Amino acid sequence: MTDAEWAEVRPLLPTPGWMRGRGGRPEGYCHRAVLDAIRYLVDNGIKWRAMPADFPPWDRVYAFFRRWRDHALVNEFHGRLRARVRERLGRDAEPSAGVIDSQSVKADAVVGADSRGFDGGKQINGRKRHVVVDTLGLLLGVMVTSADVGDRAAAQVLLHQVADAHHLLALVWADGGYTGSLVEYCLATLSLVLAIVKRSDDMRGFVVLPKRWIVERLFAHLMRSRRLAPDFERRTTSAEAMIYWSMTLLMTRRLARSRRGRA
Repeated sequence: MTDAEWAEVRPLLPTPGWMRGRGGRPEGYCHRAVLDAIRYLVDNGIKWRAMPADFPPWDRVYAFFRRWRDHALVNEFHGRLRARVRERLGRDAEPSAGVIDSQSVKADAVVGADSRGFDGGKQINGRKRHVVVDTLGLLLGVMVTSADVGDRAAAQVLLHQVADAHHLLALVWADGGYTGSLVEYCLATLSLVLAIVKRSDDMRGFVVLPKRWIVERLFAHLMRSRRLAPDFERRTTSAEAMIYWSMTLLMTRRLARSRRGRA
């Protein structure tokens, strides 16, 4: 991270328990060094054991990653960054509209059969990332499943999680794969309008559809993080955490640019 990024990040970090008088041993490495190590791994796609010597030992960095993953601290940190970015752009911290879609990616050999499947439509053997983003393209929620899980089945679970976390969310755009009973379920159970953006029959070739391009931009960003190009994670929770870490790269850079602009 640059100094401008660190100035934005530092106040948003979750406070360790030992600093709040809850006991525990103080951490042995600077948070900035550990965050840089995780971001380096996500951005460059290295193995944990291939961590450069400039960073803390790989096992200490992994222990930090695992603790933040298991206690949802990376979700908390990501949410604070997202709120800061939205406020910096003149938006409310909580979104009222979003977009949902999925992305199938190939899985590495370390991915077990219990979380791997075959997507017949995309002809991909691996996993599927189901995401909900706001109208700025910032992540609101993600769920990683095997690639053979249907979009509607996963969306029912994911939208429930996102609606619980973001109470102002009232409208979500989706493609034609989310039609059917899911529309009625969202309205009746979640008080959420699921608007289907369909491609007309007379369209030829590539056409940018309203609202749906927003989530495609997020997928394009994820594929620039080499750790996410295929799925290398043994656990789906680790795959979800990697996606959150990838989005922190994007948001800290945006905050640093806006900070320089104000200066």
